[in-house]
Amino acid sequence: MSNADYDVCVVGLGYVGVTLTAALLKTGKSVLGYEYNKAVAEDLDAGVLQLAEPGVEEVIRESGGSRLRVTSELGAGPLPPVVIICVGTPIEAGGTDPDLRHLRAAVETIAEGIDERTLVIVRSTVPVGTTRKLVLPLLRRKVADPLVAFCPERTIQGKALDELLSLPQIVGGINDEAVRRATELFASQTPTVVPVSSVEAAEMIKLICNCHTDLIYGFGNEVALMAEKLGLDAVELIKSANFGYPRPDLSLPGFVGGSCLTKDPYLLMYALRPHDHTPGMIAAARQLNESLPRRIGERVLAALWERGCDPAGARVLVSGFAYKGQPETDDLRGAAYEGLLELLRGRVGEIVGHDFAVPRERITALGVRAVDLAEGFEGAHAAVVLNNHLSYRDQDLDALVATMQPPAVVYDTWRVLPATSNVMRLGHA
Repeated sequence: MSNADYDVCVVGLGYVGVTLTAALLKTGKSVLGYEYNKAVAEDLDAGVLQLAEPGVEEVIRESGGSRLRVTSELGAGPLPPVVIICVGTPIEAGGTDPDLRHLRAAVETIAEGIDERTLVIVRSTVPVGTTRKLVLPLLRRKVADPLVAFCPERTIQGKALDELLSLPQIVGGINDEAVRRATELFASQTPTVVPVSSVEAAEMIKLICNCHTDLIYGFGNEVALMAEKLGLDAVELIKSANFGYPRPDLSLPGFVGGSCLTKDPYLLMYALRPHDHTPGMIAAARQLNESLPRRIGERVLAALWERGCDPAGARVLVSGFAYKGQPETDDLRGAAYEGLLELLRGRVGEIVGHDFAVPRERITALGVRAVDLAEGFEGAHAAVVLNNHLSYRDQDLDALVATMQPPAVVYDTWRVLPATSNVMRLGHA
């Protein structure tokens, strides 16, 4: 098959692109995948994923060679009638502004292969105004009046494939024809398509969804900090407040991670900067949520000192590198380990690392000696559990703690371990 013979071209095969590809394949579409990382492209073309997402690898493997081709070189010639851009839009290193270089490069790459009938869908999360101000002008260098839509992804990792086939899909277009074409495509994927008035509306819907989630979690974390100061138990407060009460649930405290919740508030703040407005609630929640890993690291160091152990000679187990444990994921983006390692390095004697889903080699690549859980507890002076993977509940904590060195400090940030006298918990005095 030539490039143009496929139904859809998906550009960028990270978490968003590869799960969308699986959903398209599952509903009968043929897909040309473009991924600039040659190693990732070759693996996917062979049916091998470099990430964990239930059901996706099976679909990719079954479709390879027939309805799916993945390449790192698009070559010349026309592209499929629909091109969907799913490349990453990270925050600049050391700052808070978006880095849109991958998006720009993707648009420039596909521009030579489109014509006035090609529908270009932006699925990458962007600051409000990016589709009209960046993507559209680049495409107009090739086509006077390109068809462009913005159709955000709003799935949760660990359930992405199921949600792509069930959640409502937001569609915003540059014109009516773009909306019609995008609606037609996504109507074959999900029962409900929600057309909105503009690409800007669609861009902002994605951002406010994630900012709202960050706010909700931020309030739970604020309750935890207040409870600690007042000598109360935040989990008791929140669960009791929620019990049988018909108002929106209060969120339990915990880390806020992943690529979206840690980034999207900054994208929205960036879009509003030229309009002389700072969304104070969003900024405050992000600041609080980002502070938690270092706060917990400081509490662990203080606990070691208070119990007669110099941290400089201590071994610390960090368990739970993925940003969440439920649903299970191996995604490290925006995870709490980043801030914690930054604080602990140079302050403790040794850091060892464990995760139930992240391969050992990826932990080693972070400069941490990878261990299994029992090996990590053995000889450690402190252990920190950073996510809520269900496998923690299957552990014999007393037996694990018995293998530690005094003072055997355990910080259970998600309250997934059985309570013992040595266990410290977020939001508990």
